[in-house]
Amino acid sequence: MNKQTFSLQPFPSTESFAHLKITGNISRNANQLTICYNLGGDLKEIAIVPPSNAPSRKYELWEDTCFEFFLGIKNSARYWEFNLSPAGHWNVYRFDGYRQGMQEETAFEKLLFSVQNQADSLELALNVDLDKIVSANQAIKIGITTVIKQRDCEITYWA
Repeated sequence: MNKQTFSLQPFPSTESFAHLKITGNISRNANQLTICYNLGGDLKEIAIVPPSNAPSRKYELWEDTCFEFFLGIKNSARYWEFNLSPAGHWNVYRFDGYRQGMQEETAFEKLLFSVQNQADSLELALNVDLDKIVSANQAIKIGITTVIKQRDCEITYWA
């Protein structure tokens, strides 16, 4: 996979988020997957969990602002959901089929990624070795999403 850029939109589409923009890029080199998200705009209305001194595996990260992607193997029902919090927390879940058989993926003991948080942008970058779950010769498909939680607790989903 060559480096590809993406731009996410809120779902359902709404004008109340015209001040936000979520873009990024993704690439796969051998079996190293690199994904970078950029949340830009007026972030003062967005609830962003501050960086943790001890990032770790956490549950239900989608209840707050978090970056996600879904990774599947072409022609297979099995897929993985990766959740990445701006605080540095993370989790990976394995599914046997669409929203079926959800289990924590134990092949990953930690996920290291960088987060740069500034007044008008938040950047998150992950480089992960997929060898633990798929082989380098397997074709993959990826769905990229983000959960945005506003300070008033309203949650929107971007894809």
